[in-house]
Amino acid sequence: MLNDFTIRGARPEDLGQVIALCYEHAAFEKAEISDQVQWADLSERLFQAKDVHCLVVEREKRVEGFATFMKQFSTWDAAYYIYLDCLYLKESARGHGLGQAVMKSIATLAKAQGCMWVQWQTPDFNKSAIRFYEKLGATSKSKKRFFWSVQAGG
Repeated sequence: MLNDFTIRGARPEDLGQVIALCYEHAAFEKAEISDQVQWADLSERLFQAKDVHCLVVEREKRVEGFATFMKQFSTWDAAYYIYLDCLYLKESARGHGLGQAVMKSIATLAKAQGCMWVQWQTPDFNKSAIRFYEKLGATSKSKKRFFWSVQAGG
């Protein structure tokens, strides 16, 4: 079944489908996307600045999943790593080995950029994702994530 899918770099014409999956991903994680989001900024980061990378999972010219990631620096490790911001597959794309294939693609890109680590987070209630990540051999650290809006006078 993995042969029915293609994992490739996102192209500008994929943006609408990726945005739709962002909304689906947010709902899956019991979150909301702000009405203030500027999707043109995502396009700029992915396709002009190229400081955010996006892989898409495609089947029959439909984007069935995506992963976005970027290179960051860890002071504690004094080294660069890849931060995986999002990994999301539609329900119909799960269970085919695609998540593992996407993660392997990201690991290959991380190694090519001299990074030893890939880091990410997932909600503690997403037990299936946690099991998936543990099967990859990933370990977790307990932390709380904070959001501070500096635009709203913070």
